[in-house]
Amino acid sequence: MTAEEIEPLFRTSNRLIRETDCSFHRYLAKEIDWNEPLVCIMGARGAGKTTLMLQHVKEAFGEGSDKAIYMSLDNLWFADNNPLGAVEYLYSHGFTHVFLDEVHHVGKQWSLLLKNFVDHFPSMHFAYSGSSMLKLEKGKGDLSRRQSIYRLKGLSFREYLEFEGAGNFEVLELGQILKEHIPIASRICSDIKILPYFDKYRVSGFYPFYKRSPSHYLDQLLETVHKVLDVDYPSIDDVSQETIRKAKRMLMILAASCPQTPNMSALYRELGTERAQGLKMLSALERAGLLALLPPKGESLKNLSKPEKIYCDNTNLMHALVPNANTGTLRETFFCNQLRKDHAVVFSGEGDFFVDGKWTFEVGGRGKRFGQIADIPDSFVVSDDLETGFGNKIPLWLFGFLY
Repeated sequence: MTAEEIEPLFRTSNRLIRETDCSFHRYLAKEIDWNEPLVCIMGARGAGKTTLMLQHVKEAFGEGSDKAIYMSLDNLWFADNNPLGAVEYLYSHGFTHVFLDEVHHVGKQWSLLLKNFVDHFPSMHFAYSGSSMLKLEKGKGDLSRRQSIYRLKGLSFREYLEFEGAGNFEVLELGQILKEHIPIASRICSDIKILPYFDKYRVSGFYPFYKRSPSHYLDQLLETVHKVLDVDYPSIDDVSQETIRKAKRMLMILAASCPQTPNMSALYRELGTERAQGLKMLSALERAGLLALLPPKGESLKNLSKPEKIYCDNTNLMHALVPNANTGTLRETFFCNQLRKDHAVVFSGEGDFFVDGKWTFEVGGRGKRFGQIADIPDSFVVSDDLETGFGNKIPLWLFGFLY
């Protein structure tokens, strides 16, 4: 491969690096060890994976670097050129870091291609991602001994405040919130009016692309959901158009009725599908970042024939899928979403959630009382429409500061 042949890749890389805004960084930027042989960044469509890589290249190497390059494998250049040949050229010209996006566009053998990169060029460092989380999930096993996997969630409420320019606040530990929520909430609320921001975030603040076109954000989010089911889902399982249609209907039925202890047999009958196929669809919807499936206390989803409770993954998805979403459901969905990143969250038969095997939480509005969990040790009421709490009653928004 000649310099003239590969020049379009350098031109595209330099332009994207030059135009990348580095004024705001996601939480994951501080956690990644970019010098691992192979770094995988996983996350739902629109979570900001591409920006994360481009920001690192810009800040660590700069535009026009002779050590690092960003390449998206959906670039038309790869229609006539082999990615392995491009990496061979980069290696022979002293490049040390290659950042690859949309890796699944090379076809079903994308994981084998990455394996060859790592095995054939051991002195180089590779990082990769792609818009299809389902495809990356399916192929990660082939690279299990070679890669370090990092998962990027959507914006936390804390990150959203920083992204909006409302303030730069520290990440809180869950135990810290439970013990010190009164002074912490008081300090934050002395700086900003928190509740209006919280209301906006729950409608349109989880995926960073909301800033591109705020008035069309929910429509764009709905289009993303369709792309996941129309494009990503059939690429990992050999499913028919009829199965895709059923998966879409399943998502809409569950979104409209969440949270619930689902009657899965009735749901499968309504969809006209068998139990085995229904469980596969549920699993795919969760792995795609569309649903959250909660087991009961003492059980793992791996051992269940059905989840105990089902939620949409986040409140933005609920607003896109169900225009008149239930307020109580939105509260529980937010709490579940923010806690699940680093904590074990299961359904509690006494309260709403049982976390890390020790804390019970009941989620509700401003007037929510302790009646249901009054005699349970280490139990807390989590209340919406509340700036600061008291005792074991904690404002809901504060759990958005966990990452």
